[in-house]
Amino acid sequence: MDRNPGAAEPPAADPDTTDPDTTGRGAPVGRRVILGMLALGAGGMAAAPWLQARLETFLAAAADNDPTGVTGLLPNGGGFRYYSVTSSVPHKDADSYRLTVGGLVDKPAGYRLADLRALPQHRIVHDVQCVTGWRVPHTSFEGVRLATLLDAAGVRPGAGAVRFTCFDGAYSESLTLEQARRDDVLVALRMRDEPLGHSHGGPVRLYVAPMYFYKSAKWLSGIEVTRDVQPGYWEHRGYDVDAWVGKSNGRDDAPTT
Repeated sequence: MDRNPGAAEPPAADPDTTDPDTTGRGAPVGRRVILGMLALGAGGMAAAPWLQARLETFLAAAADNDPTGVTGLLPNGGGFRYYSVTSSVPHKDADSYRLTVGGLVDKPAGYRLADLRALPQHRIVHDVQCVTGWRVPHTSFEGVRLATLLDAAGVRPGAGAVRFTCFDGAYSESLTLEQARRDDVLVALRMRDEPLGHSHGGPVRLYVAPMYFYKSAKWLSGIEVTRDVQPGYWEHRGYDVDAWVGKSNGRDDAPTT
């Protein structure tokens, strides 16, 4: 596990996906439902791609109505898991979604989904790596380079970092300004050649290709230029602020630029 020396032991949870809010309310998941999901998940591992996609959709919908977090423990053919750090997350669409860019900038801005789609789009194909060990190889993401939005806003002298907030109301992340300007850091609108679905952090998420997936904040709603890096949700729980893949698990990933 990549965490800061001497830091408190982080929870046994997937940092990109789960830390169910124990205060959340909802109907418990029944034993038959859990067993049925387990069977579906196991079958999906060997199923055709179209069945895997349907299985992922099913598990994602189930996770939206599962305050216990149990659904996130189930295997699925696509390799992703579905969790949130809150008991529920509002859904946003083209009419309700807004992304703000502010902080130490000359021209604060607000973007609708259509505005982001109208900007130059870039595609990255790279392995998604979770700090807890699971990975999904050769995953494509498409979107606007974060550097494009920063340049449009005009970063002021003295700025050194970028903070990201999310419309789940709880999650946050940060990068240094140098990291944020990399070509392999996207404000992503698409994943695997489809619009980002809600369960994958849509309609817009951050994608930081060279780092563990907890840095790629889901449900992105705010970009704030700051003087210094502000530890995010999982950094406050013991994970590294600099989350380069390979730092702690023996991998040496090539640059994704």
